[in-house]
Amino acid sequence: MSFDTIIRNGTVVTASDTFRCDVGIRNGRITAMADTLDDALEIIDASGLYVMPGGIDSHVHLAQPSGDGIVMADDFASGTLSAAFGGNTTVMPFCLQEKGSTLREALKAYHAKAEGECFVDISFHIIVTDPTGHVLGQELPALVADGYTSIKVFMTYENLRLRDDEILSTLDSARTSGALVMVHCENEDAIRFLIGRHEANGELAPKYHATSRPVAAEREATHRALSLAEIVDTSIVIVHVSNREAMEEIARARARGGKVAGETCPQYLMLTANDLDATELEGAKFVCSPPPRDEKSQIACWEGLQNGTFDLFSSDHCPFRYDDDQGKLNEKGKRNFRWIPNGIPGVETRLPILFSEGVGKGRIDLNRFVALSSTNHAKLYGLYPRKGTIAIGSDADIALWDPMKSVVISNDILHHGADYTPYEGLEVTGWPVRVIVRGKTVTDGDALVATKGLGNYLARTRSTSF
Repeated sequence: MSFDTIIRNGTVVTASDTFRCDVGIRNGRITAMADTLDDALEIIDASGLYVMPGGIDSHVHLAQPSGDGIVMADDFASGTLSAAFGGNTTVMPFCLQEKGSTLREALKAYHAKAEGECFVDISFHIIVTDPTGHVLGQELPALVADGYTSIKVFMTYENLRLRDDEILSTLDSARTSGALVMVHCENEDAIRFLIGRHEANGELAPKYHATSRPVAAEREATHRALSLAEIVDTSIVIVHVSNREAMEEIARARARGGKVAGETCPQYLMLTANDLDATELEGAKFVCSPPPRDEKSQIACWEGLQNGTFDLFSSDHCPFRYDDDQGKLNEKGKRNFRWIPNGIPGVETRLPILFSEGVGKGRIDLNRFVALSSTNHAKLYGLYPRKGTIAIGSDADIALWDPMKSVVISNDILHHGADYTPYEGLEVTGWPVRVIVRGKTVTDGDALVATKGLGNYLARTRSTSF
């Protein structure tokens, strides 16, 4: 058997095993794995490298409507380019249904933005903001059948949030159609109350973003979302968890028999609320929701990655330019934290941070790294075993990692559209040095090899994780 590509002399790492073998690729798929393979058009020497499934980042925001006068820093081209250089081969952005529109209309417009622009594969979640009878009774079941098998609902942001009765209706439609529901858990009424109190006291600096969205607001909403899912008897994903109290709600729901997946992100391991208290308006760079907490919460989130509370480690990449009147420092944002766009960039730094801080410092092993960064995403969101593993028949989505390569993270070396990184100056050890999507090399060292348009859209099956 001849191959298009053989990856030779590397150490293959999956979510369950670590072993030395050659990997043969033909027509974009892995077709052989053996001690020694020969006869290929291309031989890649992976001596000293880990051969791992390409990262799947199942929580990214690209080219998403962000409010009057605010523009997201990444479109599909820059966002997927940044993802590739960060060791990712699939990303899953959110298609936002704006109120008054149908899901089909939103998807048509979002697909048009992505068409021909992507360097890695993509698949969409759908944000439901207007759960009419037509949307839940007709559109959603049809879209699930077409491969759009996950949706997201918000409990915060006035223009996005659903009332409890709307969440119940949406969860029930998801249960009958087989969709998986992701929930952003923060109590909007509590947040609006606290914002009003801060404004009344003249407390308008970026640091007050953190105190307007306290742990209690996240904990309460997490408990409520899990209770609503229990009432409907359906599965649920609690996204971007930032603290122990919300983690404990997940554990209690699971103990009651709840079908719950949990997710956390790099900002909850590496940043704290103190970062929002930077000089001048620099704290705006770290404004995201939920906000970073404290060192005790960081420890808790690491525990969650270790003990299985968290199934997913995602970036929640939501980039805005800092020094830009369409970004963090828009005119209203300069005067009041409530108008600073919520979100930080992170799709390119997600995996190096988890590898360096997790594997490199002995917090997790290599197999857990692969599970958290790729395999569990594929399983939860209906892409496995096509994606998320290195096995015969799977897509040849592969990242070669140099575990000894040290890099000081700087915005100058990153490829996103933002003008800053919240991890500026962080030294990491372990870096993806070659990324392959369906057998085609996208990045090789610092070089971009592929052309825009390589990435495909992926229809997905229903989740089989529960």
